Amino acid sequence: MRSWCRVFCFVLAIAAAPAHAAERSGQREVDVALVLAVDVSSSVDEGEAGIQRSGYITALRDPRVAEAIRGGLYGRIALTYIEWSSPTDQRVVIPWREISDGAGATAFADELKAAAYKPGSTTSISGGIDFSTNLLLKSGFQSLRRVIDISGDGYSDYGRPVRAARDAAVKAGIIINGLPIMNERQSYRTKIPPDLDKYYAENVTGGRGSFTLVVKNLEDFNKLVLQKLILEIAQLQGHRPADDGEPQIVKSRS
Repeated sequence: MRSWCRVFCFVLAIAAAPAHAAERSGQREVDVALVLAVDVSSSVDEGEAGIQRSGYITALRDPRVAEAIRGGLYGRIALTYIEWSSPTDQRVVIPWREISDGAGATAFADELKAAAYKPGSTTSISGGIDFSTNLLLKSGFQSLRRVIDISGDGYSDYGRPVRAARDAAVKAGIIINGLPIMNERQSYRTKIPPDLDKYYAENVTGGRGSFTLVVKNLEDFNKLVLQKLILEIAQLQGHRPADDGEPQIVKSRS
């Protein structure tokens, strides 16, 4: 009997360890710390930029997002929204916010709607990943998962190799999910690469259970962003990602 008691106490101590560590560090515990990292480089025209931001605003106001948040172990997440372009051009549009219900998600959406938009220049996905990684490592939250949700419509053409940034993030325990935009309406500045989905899967996304959700039509952007947010918050996926660290491509059904 005593041996069973010792085992039981040992298990309880292990289970409580993360909570005690968070208390000692003064960090707030959340289910996921999520960076929404959005491409505003020159390949993204004003209309596409507006659709991207509007997609996140609409998704955050959807009650299904709040439901996913409440369904977590702690019932709260940490969320920040950034925009990126060149190796030296990344900015935090909305800093870290703790969200635990629909009111918090809607308040974040309202902040985002009111925030000024600043177009960028060249495309450095690695710069966006590195910036997001640093934000996660210094977030001040103790999270069960740390995720970068990165969207874009082209290859990285400046900065260090994307795989190097991706691998560094994954090594730090961060998951990177991709939202490549492969819309038929081509930007007047550049053509969308036809294999952007494969590029994201092979170079950008990474970590346990990572995935790529492909935007084929901008008309579907709101729906896909909502789907992606719910997957990332609740980690409930209709197409379960592989657990071997290899990213999965989930294409739009449209």
